[in-house]
Amino acid sequence: MTGEPLSIRPAGTTADQLAAYAGLLNTTFATNTFTVEGLAWRYRDNPVGQVVGADAWDGERLAAHYVACPLEARIDGRTVKGLLSLNTATHPAYQGRGLFTTLAERAYAQGTAAGYAFVIGVANANSTPGFLKKLSFQYLDRLKAGVLVSPPRRFAHVDVQYQGAWRDDLLAWRLANPAGDYVAARRDGLIGVWARTHLSFIRCGAFLPDEGQVLPGGGKAPLTATLFLGLEPRMMLGRQGFLPVPEALRPSPLNLIWRALSDGAPKALHSDAVALNFLDFDPY
Repeated sequence: MTGEPLSIRPAGTTADQLAAYAGLLNTTFATNTFTVEGLAWRYRDNPVGQVVGADAWDGERLAAHYVACPLEARIDGRTVKGLLSLNTATHPAYQGRGLFTTLAERAYAQGTAAGYAFVIGVANANSTPGFLKKLSFQYLDRLKAGVLVSPPRRFAHVDVQYQGAWRDDLLAWRLANPAGDYVAARRDGLIGVWARTHLSFIRCGAFLPDEGQVLPGGGKAPLTATLFLGLEPRMMLGRQGFLPVPEALRPSPLNLIWRALSDGAPKALHSDAVALNFLDFDPY
């Protein structure tokens, strides 16, 4: 550490920035899964817009990083632009300084100025209290996680307040994740998308209303078990033979959180009227 005050700067997508982000994220989480290619896809190439975030620098050393990624959602029947709270990391040498809160508030101010109306996120057990107490998020619900014996072909006629808006270019971009492996297929009134998991006999499934979106290739539903991770009031889990993942096998609860940034989004959502699947955040 230099001993000088840290410099807070907007996050960006230059090659040097992406390399610094990959290095910090891999160091903080003791992994090697964050790559420059993957971060470029997520941070730079998103059709809705480039990443919104802030970094703390100690000279040439990246001390902390927080970003939220642009998205589109249908809220009360309107298409609204918002942000997905995503990557946050503080180097071990700089922890305990409140940098996460500082960077998050800076990011949300940037997002508000750029016209984004809300932030939504999926937080683990460790980060949830900070979002709720320090950043004024609403706790919505814990995501469901379990295997569907019978994946759905149609949704029940239930109104939803919030759902992802997956037009052609956004769906194509989401399925171009360089770390992903997806199969997409039509199922009567729905589109199903399945992602590879670390278990060869299970794929994570997401289901969207079929609005004529262009699908890559001519995929068919895989002959594997389907893991559902999310919330879907239009899907009757009991009828789908939903088998919850045992608590002992879940590393952490995944909590859905929400914060409005402007009058363009409701101050609060109804937790029983939110539809969210793995495409809407970043587990696969």
